[in-house]
Amino acid sequence: MISTNAFDYINVLDKAADASWTRESLIANNIANADTPGYKRQDIDFQTTLKNELGRYKYTSLDKKIQNVDLTQLNPEIYTDSANYSYRLDGNNVDIDTEQVELASEQIKYQALTTSITSEFQRLQTVLK
Repeated sequence: MISTNAFDYINVLDKAADASWTRESLIANNIANADTPGYKRQDIDFQTTLKNELGRYKYTSLDKKIQNVDLTQLNPEIYTDSANYSYRLDGNNVDIDTEQVELASEQIKYQALTTSITSEFQRLQTVLK
């Protein structure tokens, strides 16, 4: 039996890409509900989840941290942003301009993550040749 950690980075990048895709969907939903009275925006925070998981191994290298990551712990929760107070009379707290900027940013992040995953697979393919 061969034990390998070749896919550790790919697995973490995959979780990050899933979270990014989910965030894009949530932001698009926020934009769609920008005129819905009482609607509260929703979001997801993968960065904090990953930081907490990697932070458990404070004095080790990134390679060792990635090897020790428990992928079952990299499932961030969707939350409703009730703390973002609404200045609108209808109680909606979606700022369309902010959401559009966040959507564009998240699309770039998702594209970078998928490019990184592709690069990792290309490295593995090069090694196998």
